[in-house]
Amino acid sequence: MAYTDLELFARLIQCEAGGEGDDGMRAVASVVMNRVNAPGGEYARIGKGSLRNIIYQKGQFDCVREVVGGKPNSQLVYNMSPEQIHYDIAEWAMLGNRLTNLGQALWYFNPYKPECRVNFPSKVGEFAIRIGDHCFYNPTEYYFET
Repeated sequence: MAYTDLELFARLIQCEAGGEGDDGMRAVASVVMNRVNAPGGEYARIGKGSLRNIIYQKGQFDCVREVVGGKPNSQLVYNMSPEQIHYDIAEWAMLGNRLTNLGQALWYFNPYKPECRVNFPSKVGEFAIRIGDHCFYNPTEYYFET
């Protein structure tokens, strides 16, 4: 079954940040849309303004990988059952809204420890803020050389 962009995005938000509260889900949605609208670098070339290109970019979101760590991934976007909040946040982000304290963050990850790395994954991103369990990173000038 082919999902609309809204349905696919709502499923991704639920899968990637469903347990992070409203701001955590908004932050993840903001990162996805920042990638869609990136003015340069890898995401501008791959995304080309397409939400689907960003969501399905290889190696970016565990929720679209059928295998994670050598095992079948039961937490796939296809297995999600989004609720109204997930659709609302997806629409909010698609309409151009972003969390203001996030900047132009292009990456996030859960370090499974209290502190966030200063750079992500090398010098392409610098720490911006932690929201819930996720650390968020804004692009540096090095990112635009990718």
